[in-house]
Amino acid sequence: MLRDSYGRVATDLRVSLTDKCNLRCTYCMPPEGLDWLPKPELLTADEIVRLVAIGVERLGVTEVRYTGGEPLLRRELVDIVARTAALSPRPEVMLTTNGIGLARLAAPLAEAGLDRVNVSLDTLERDTFKRLAHRDRFDDVIAGLAAADAAGLRPVKVNTVLMRGINDHEAPALLRYCLKQGYELRFIEQMPLDAQHGWSRKDMVTADEILAMLKAEFDLRPDDPEERGSAPAERFLVDGGPERVGVIGSVTRPFCGACDRVRLTADGQVRNCLFAREESDLKTAMRDGAGDDELAARWIAAVATKLPGHGIDDPAFLQPARPMSAIGG
Repeated sequence: MLRDSYGRVATDLRVSLTDKCNLRCTYCMPPEGLDWLPKPELLTADEIVRLVAIGVERLGVTEVRYTGGEPLLRRELVDIVARTAALSPRPEVMLTTNGIGLARLAAPLAEAGLDRVNVSLDTLERDTFKRLAHRDRFDDVIAGLAAADAAGLRPVKVNTVLMRGINDHEAPALLRYCLKQGYELRFIEQMPLDAQHGWSRKDMVTADEILAMLKAEFDLRPDDPEERGSAPAERFLVDGGPERVGVIGSVTRPFCGACDRVRLTADGQVRNCLFAREESDLKTAMRDGAGDDELAARWIAAVATKLPGHGIDDPAFLQPARPMSAIGG
């Protein structure tokens, strides 16, 4: 198993397929974009599936989530999903996306074995979308959400980051929209993972603030805490349920003690935390001829060094050099 020195076992694998993205969300990267990884440095589809198979068949991984950058930009995505779903034991296969292109790919991905999808949507206002993402693609995201629901990728989850003075007033409207459409909304505190290193705690909309805005218009009651397990979101029944809303307080309400996640970057590095400043290179060993046993051993050793928490509240905290787009959520 992928067990760390604090007794946590990693069963949830997040795999970045690319660092590229077709949006420029301000909490992630600058408007001009970033210097993308050269193609030879990216894992090939075969290399991705091989490492995922080691995780699933040898190391106890039960959930595989493909991320980016924007994973829909990866041409081999449908094939990668199909080969992942064919592993034994079969893992749950999920995708986190900005939704652009999902209208076209939702049905093929469902047929390939994708189980669920998370789609980022930070606003219901077209002008605000353009301001946040520096692209006019609002309609594409809305269409992608509808296609995911029609393809049976349920529950369709919507991820929202509120930015102070930009879209924070939209929290109740976003929840009403998701309740009407049958989507499950999850608000996420903005994290210090932007390429510009411009994150500021005072500018972050906190979980307490989000809940206060929602409680002004909805009756929210905590869901069964035992059902949460290692899930990052605190879930609340809305107006008696069964509909729910989630709040992920990554900064102010950390859940590190129950974390079961491990990450594989698009260039083959194991990261045992989003905020880790060290990585373990599986790609070089694999390309140098390492067998599955050696790769599994390297992976086990990497997870064993996981720290007890992300340390954002520590005065000595340093933001990771890699931004979210290069790490994979």
